Amino acid sequence: MGDTMTGDGVLRVGVVGAGNISGAYFTTFPRLANLRVTAIADLDADRAAAAAAGLPGVRAATPDELYAADDVDLVLNLTVPAAHADVAHAAIAAGKHVYGEKPLASTTAEAGALLAAADRAGVRVGCAPDTVLGTGVQTARAALDAGQIGAPVAATAFMVTPGHERWHPDPEFYYRPGGGPLLDMGPYYLTALITLLGPVRRVVGMSSTPRPVRTIGSGPRAGTAFTAEVATHVTGVLEHASGALSTLVMSFEVWAGALPRIEVYGTAGSLSVPDPNGFDGEVRIFRSGAKEWEPVPEQGGYQNASRGYGVSDLARSIARGVPHRADGRLAYHVLDVMESLLAAARTGDSMSILSTCERPAAVPAGASPELH
Repeated sequence: MGDTMTGDGVLRVGVVGAGNISGAYFTTFPRLANLRVTAIADLDADRAAAAAAGLPGVRAATPDELYAADDVDLVLNLTVPAAHADVAHAAIAAGKHVYGEKPLASTTAEAGALLAAADRAGVRVGCAPDTVLGTGVQTARAALDAGQIGAPVAATAFMVTPGHERWHPDPEFYYRPGGGPLLDMGPYYLTALITLLGPVRRVVGMSSTPRPVRTIGSGPRAGTAFTAEVATHVTGVLEHASGALSTLVMSFEVWAGALPRIEVYGTAGSLSVPDPNGFDGEVRIFRSGAKEWEPVPEQGGYQNASRGYGVSDLARSIARGVPHRADGRLAYHVLDVMESLLAAARTGDSMSILSTCERPAAVPAGASPELH
């Protein structure tokens, strides 16, 4: 890998895409000593200039200027999903590492080409979500790895909501190809399941669109109806390479449900895992022979983590010459699982997952992404 960064171990970051999500990264980065933002680009030059003006020492640039800049080691790709692959290819062609918001690309074909280009260029690819690096999922992982519920047998993962049109003023993109509950929220849940239980080798699934006509509920277009072009309720079973079976439900069709976010069931107990769309939260355990659930003390993960810790983890990994955790191949495998689950729902067949990935290294308790 081309592990370029400054002599003091700081990774210089150029950000492409100055939309809403960029603010979360800009809030986090100042407290991560191994990252420094140097430039911001956006198709809207005024938006890039406004974002740069609020960050000392950061300049606005065009995308092409940013890719070519000598003081950019990594391109942080915060564009819309349809542009993820194009931006990543441009950065890789310029010899830059890339870290992007999920998904890695719109399809596995695009994502595979991106990873192959990075391999040829000798640069690293990272991808959100990095929520799994926080204390919530990592404490659950530590409990599993320590055998506290015996051998994992199965898991459940539920993300249910009536739909984003209730609150989003322009929600149509959630209901077009590339959207839907699985592709929108699935990366958080699947990345957590793979972090906990390892890669997936086979899936079966079913899907439906019981309410194809949706109505915008807020904003200037409230009352406007539109048609859902994708499945709005997806359910499936994932067979992990370990043999564990995960049941997944992702839905824009459920008004209320007393369902867990993620639970893992073992031969000697059960584990309750907090919302994988967050970095922390309480982990609970029910041990065989117990009468009630008990909280699990914090046992792993980056404390007080927030969006961007995956970039810092990547910078640390470059400095140490070790694999980074929010890895492009993990993101590719997640995308492959989602595509295969939707294909299984269309055909009624089980689908073998041709890709795999390494289970990312655990984050030790009390670790810092800059130091450990």
